[in-house]
Amino acid sequence: MSHGYYQLPNGRVASIDGDCDFPPLTEALTDPNGLVAIGGDLSLPRLLAAYHQGIFPWFSEGEPILWWSPNPRMVLFPNELKISNSLQKTLKKKVFEVRFNTAFREVITACSATTRSQQTGTWITQDIIEAYCRLHEAGFAVSAEAYFDNQLVGGCYGVRIGNMFYGESMFHHKTDASKVAFVSLVQHLTAQGVALIDCQMKTAHLSSFGAREINREEFATRLEKLTIS
Repeated sequence: MSHGYYQLPNGRVASIDGDCDFPPLTEALTDPNGLVAIGGDLSLPRLLAAYHQGIFPWFSEGEPILWWSPNPRMVLFPNELKISNSLQKTLKKKVFEVRFNTAFREVITACSATTRSQQTGTWITQDIIEAYCRLHEAGFAVSAEAYFDNQLVGGCYGVRIGNMFYGESMFHHKTDASKVAFVSLVQHLTAQGVALIDCQMKTAHLSSFGAREINREEFATRLEKLTIS
């Protein structure tokens, strides 16, 4: 099925309603950065097809589904992970107990309720929660949970395909809880062969862990090799 298109002020964007595949990443807009398609659904096949191409959904309640592949792309190479001295101390003290994949729905729900600077509302809508829980049930979405006194106080989640991991969001109710969960997840995934972690967009927080930007072409080339499972 050929694409229809939406004409936006800075260019046209493919409509992927029905059975349309995603367009080539070369068709992504530069403003807004990386918008590549509008529409479709959050079914398991659609989400897996998106992640295989380096595309992710990001939209607010009441908007159509918007699909993105920004350029450049923020990524973390596991061997470049940086852990601050203060976080090293927290890890050594074992302040938190870290578990994996024991409370996925609780983690993504907590992430949806987290207030973030320069952001009103949340992109983690109920539809997103249900879609990623289906990904988790199918073995593709994973979470790390930080517990303090047997209470969930922090965590993070994302999508793993082959040896590629796509980080999505994190939350904390206690200082350093999400950081401990994130570092523990990176180390856990690295031991299992994951070679690249997608962080999507640049933030100072991610940069502090050693994440850096690469261009979309390099990102897509790496995906082709790493997502083979």
